[in-house]
Amino acid sequence: MAEKVGDYILRRLREWGVEQVFAYPGDGINGIVAAWGRADDKPMFVQARHEEMAAFEAVGYAKFSGKVGVCMATSGPGAIHLLNGLYDAKLDHVPVVAIVGQTERSAMGGAYQQEVDLQSLFKDVASDYLVEVNVAEQLPNALDRAFRTAMARRAPTALIIPSDLLAADYTAPAHAFKQVPSSPPGLSAPTVQPHEPDVARAAEILNAGEKVAILIGQGARGAAEQVRQVADVLGAGVAKALLGKDVLSDELPYVTGSSGLLGTRPSYEMMRDCDTLLMVGTNFPYSQFLPEFGKARAVQIDLDGAMIGMRYPTEVNMVADAAAALRALLPRLEAKSDRGWREKIEKNVAGWWTTMGQQAMLEAKPVNPMRVVWELSERLPHNAIVTADAGSAANWYARHLRIRGEVRGSLSGTLATMGPAVPYAIGAKFAHPDRPAIAITGDGAMQMNGMAELLTIARYAPGWSDPRCVICVLHNNDLNQVTWELRAMGGAPKFEQSQTLPDVSYADFADSIGLEGITVDNPEALGPAWDAALASDRPTVLDVHCDPEVPPIPPHATLEQAKSMMESVLKGDPSALHLMVQGAKTKLQEFRPGT
Repeated sequence: MAEKVGDYILRRLREWGVEQVFAYPGDGINGIVAAWGRADDKPMFVQARHEEMAAFEAVGYAKFSGKVGVCMATSGPGAIHLLNGLYDAKLDHVPVVAIVGQTERSAMGGAYQQEVDLQSLFKDVASDYLVEVNVAEQLPNALDRAFRTAMARRAPTALIIPSDLLAADYTAPAHAFKQVPSSPPGLSAPTVQPHEPDVARAAEILNAGEKVAILIGQGARGAAEQVRQVADVLGAGVAKALLGKDVLSDELPYVTGSSGLLGTRPSYEMMRDCDTLLMVGTNFPYSQFLPEFGKARAVQIDLDGAMIGMRYPTEVNMVADAAAALRALLPRLEAKSDRGWREKIEKNVAGWWTTMGQQAMLEAKPVNPMRVVWELSERLPHNAIVTADAGSAANWYARHLRIRGEVRGSLSGTLATMGPAVPYAIGAKFAHPDRPAIAITGDGAMQMNGMAELLTIARYAPGWSDPRCVICVLHNNDLNQVTWELRAMGGAPKFEQSQTLPDVSYADFADSIGLEGITVDNPEALGPAWDAALASDRPTVLDVHCDPEVPPIPPHATLEQAKSMMESVLKGDPSALHLMVQGAKTKLQEFRPGT
């Protein structure tokens, strides 16, 4: 039997080392679905409940495996549904390849059923590489370029393939005019070395500084040891952009935690008071949380020259691999004899963690959401993978989760979209089936799409060597982050018609599909519930009934935000008294640590 285009695509995916494709079927890709039946499900067809979830699962897989994530969908609506997940990949610089079907070539331009102009639709999200394959000879070059571009640019790419072509016979490109061959799959990432003059200038600036701060992002992940060495030599503290939260352990006394809107007070104060800033592998967008312009001299290291020098007036921009650049810098750096700056940072960090513990243990109705993550941190397996959703869940993840050991963690950092925590955890389990995965999600995101993906977890969990996949739902019946934004930024009271969610038992739903469900409505039961979930022989849903009025107050809350909050109360917020009491109790812990 002649090899079909669908057969060839699966063969080429196997040659690229792809072990699973996150997908949802439809007649626009029937030719490749049929090929899967002939290929003994290799690579594995992982059936999500929705194409958007398939894309998020591919992003989660790519983030935690370091490999390319692959997702697939049918033409028209299926392709449209992939977009949000692919934009998540684009904005967080994650390599993902999307393969989408299209109507038959004979019907194109005829306003046919499910015909959408996919090239226009995908031209932004897959701007690094997008191609419509119309003859078999375009393969394998098109597919190979999609992979190589995704890897080289750390970006999503897309192939559009008409449905009739998928079922046609495959013909390889010939050694002929206007036919383009390819080469065997594979791409080794280069190590980009820094320019020697940049190294010398950067060392001069860093040596001259008396109060050095370091800000790292996900681009520093391969340079963690070098960051530690530089911080020790310079007596610096290290703050982390949210996507770089898992780069360095929070057990290091000079690691100040997250920076920015969801950041910590030690990070905020270090950036405010430093005289020198070294940024490594980060495109941190919030310039107001960097030193005041002109107050600090700055050096930036990043692999992507297009994203460097754009957040702060840096004097030296080193376009290089982070580890290579820091290795070149280290012999030129002079150890700081005065350790007063480092000692101040370490004192602030120790005090902050004391404060976080106090805030987490404050009484709430019924459970303080801060305590949910604090209790997890106390029990976090050294090799766990933690995902978090957008919303107030991201606040507690950013401030209360203490990274240690080999723990990895991520969330939708730049798009900040609702819904990826559960599919990220699924992608993580396919990347590392021998490691526990934990998703922290709000009930809004859970109702949006997380509940359906529990079915995906139930389906594939028997194939995971470590069955632990814990979905922790912050159950407060409120779209909490937006409620607080209404109050703190707009001075508007909670609008219950838009903010209140229907009540449902997530634990009961989990039980009904064969997972373990645990309901927590007493703070003293929270620790034992985490123990049970992390010891379970099956995936578990922790349904934690949380107080929606525990405020995600930033440590640098402004007078304007406080004024807006008071305006919302005076305008008749339905939870006015309770939210003011919880806010006052929470903020008081920052000013009275240890009480």
